[in-house]
Amino acid sequence: MNKQLEKMKQNQECERRKRIAEEKHKEWVQKKREEERRERKRKLSKEMVEKVTRELEKMQLQEKADIKYKEWLKKKRAEEAEKKKKEKEKEKEREAELLEKRTRSEKIFKEWLQNSRNKPQPALYGYGFPHGKSTGLY
Repeated sequence: MNKQLEKMKQNQECERRKRIAEEKHKEWVQKKREEERRERKRKLSKEMVEKVTRELEKMQLQEKADIKYKEWLKKKRAEEAEKKKKEKEKEKEREAELLEKRTRSEKIFKEWLQNSRNKPQPALYGYGFPHGKSTGLY
């Protein structure tokens, strides 16, 4: 009877230990799952923060690129306007030179025309050649 009682006590103790072990195991598994869930949540939030940071940096880079492009475009347009202005000035100078050259040549032509009227006409049959040509051998 004592042996049976002791055996029962041992069985109960063994079962109690098993239950305690199972409960501790369940608690450990639950804690582990909770910890993993928190870790995933933390990783996810960290990834989201990194993603937002990357997007923000990307936007800032894009804004910088847009600003630089606008500055470059403005500079390029100013250069083109300056180039066109210089070309127009050169064209005006060329036209002025051509006009001056034309007026000078017209003036010279008129002077020549005036002077040519006053010049004596050359002798028609000079130097003893009939009709202005030599007629043969000496």
